[in-house]
Amino acid sequence: MVEDIIEMEKSGQVCAICIDCANSKSVKEAFEAVNSLGPVEALVYNANMPFPWPPPKFTQINAESFECSITIPCVGAFLCIQQVIQDMVEWQKGTLLFTGATASMCDGFLFICISLGSFGKISCGKFALRALAQSLAQEYQPQGIHVAHIIVDGFISSARYSTIREEDAMMKPDTIAETYWHVHSQHKSAWTHGLDVRPFPEKF
Repeated sequence: MVEDIIEMEKSGQVCAICIDCANSKSVKEAFEAVNSLGPVEALVYNANMPFPWPPPKFTQINAESFECSITIPCVGAFLCIQQVIQDMVEWQKGTLLFTGATASMCDGFLFICISLGSFGKISCGKFALRALAQSLAQEYQPQGIHVAHIIVDGFISSARYSTIREEDAMMKPDTIAETYWHVHSQHKSAWTHGLDVRPFPEKF
């Protein structure tokens, strides 16, 4: 795997590695391959997991699925950070970006929670991720590491949603990427630590 990545890096290509964010061994092996190219300058943690709709009632959520809903958003981020933070501290630079959701703030989900079911299965993990991001920012900002939690809420343009909403009313992947790149490229005299990104018709 390492040899393949090196060849791709030389030719300016992108390499994808399958990873189980809930498995420390899987995370470690993946980053061993990535780190073979050199220190990671920017880590974007954008793990996601299927969420049933309509949301289940609290009594319908079993302990195993609830534990998983916390492990993937937060513990997975923790495991990935462990693999890059030492190099970032040594170089006194680096960016950690975490993709969150309105569920991490809860307010935007209040009406839906009351009328449909419980968002406890998604909110707890998202809350924990935001707390982790804030904690990391407090600890590592003085060492030159930029940490930001970015809420992305709304339909993202894809074939899956083409029949649900007009193209201009959905977020485009390229424009989302530009937003992340802007945050990563900010001068340290004015770092963004929290951001809310959504298309113009999306309700708060």
